[in-house]
Amino acid sequence: MTSTTPANAVEDTSLPPTVGGVAGAPGSARAAELVARVQGGADSAPIRMRAPFTGLPIATLPQATDADVRKVFADARTTQRAWADRSPAERARVLTRLHDLVLARQDEVLDLVQVEAGKARLDAFDEVSATALVAAYYGRHAAKILAPRRIAGVIPGLTRAGEIRHPKGVVGIISPWNYPLALTAMDVLPALAAGNAVVQKPDNQTALSALWLHELAEEAGLPAGTWQIVLGRGSKIGTALVEESDYLCFTGSTPTGKELAGQVAKRLTSYSLELGGKNPMVVLPDADVAKAATGAVTACFSSAGQLCVSVERIYVHEDIRDEFTRAFVARTAALRLGGALDYQAQMGSLTSEDQLAAVSAHVEDARAKGASVLTGGRARP
Repeated sequence: MTSTTPANAVEDTSLPPTVGGVAGAPGSARAAELVARVQGGADSAPIRMRAPFTGLPIATLPQATDADVRKVFADARTTQRAWADRSPAERARVLTRLHDLVLARQDEVLDLVQVEAGKARLDAFDEVSATALVAAYYGRHAAKILAPRRIAGVIPGLTRAGEIRHPKGVVGIISPWNYPLALTAMDVLPALAAGNAVVQKPDNQTALSALWLHELAEEAGLPAGTWQIVLGRGSKIGTALVEESDYLCFTGSTPTGKELAGQVAKRLTSYSLELGGKNPMVVLPDADVAKAATGAVTACFSSAGQLCVSVERIYVHEDIRDEFTRAFVARTAALRLGGALDYQAQMGSLTSEDQLAAVSAHVEDARAKGASVLTGGRARP
């Protein structure tokens, strides 16, 4: 694949303060403002976030303890009751205002997503658009979705029945690093619309995007304390999240999901899990090869392939195998890579050194088993 020059990581006093050495990004003071929204962690060893583009520090993150998390849940239960007493329409209006704020201030969060996740700006915009759509949808439809309903009784005409929807209480949400803004919105906003309080644990690698949306939600009218954010490793605070949540929402790996499901089952509470994918693409002999190859590039390399619905393998009918391979390789080789905060690059960086090691291992494993690398296949600086 061809590459563009990454943004200059050398300090230039003619530029505003940068985050992670990426010119044009929100300054370190802004990152500190967002981190100040994290709950707990005063007595726990903090960790440093680093920018994938440069390897330079972005922010220092406090890490919550088990006791911190349990206190946050206790506080959230008090706040939740007042929030649930508001009408669904009133709660929905907060999300409508949030939609407007996200779009009005998207430039800042586009920078944040790029800097902390290493994404190309177009992939970062996918997150902004998804967040705005989720806020708009529940802002418009939540009141109707949550309204009481009449349903037929056991004996029509003689009996009546109805549905009344109640909040779960305090929803615990464990969010992944690969879509830090969009997956925060997709889980947090409907939980809030339904009258729940939320305690969220975003991943340490990409915490700033969630904190940015949290700030905007309170600016849109969400009462302080209704949505709270804690940071920490699952090994340290995972038990508290499971034991204190009235409903647990997890997005991440299948092994971790299985473990959490077992823990939640012992409490007889509810949960939702969105786990890893293993997705094939099938190209049949009557396919338009050019369109199929273009679609394959998007399906394989959006967000540098770091999403659960990414295509991991392609099955092509032998009649068009050679033609498709040539088209797919050509389009892949033409991808523009880069680390600037603009729309020039089509693909950014992997998010972490662990991801780089995993991808490199896959490439070497394929080579060892007889695969031919037709383009790429090597790490970039």
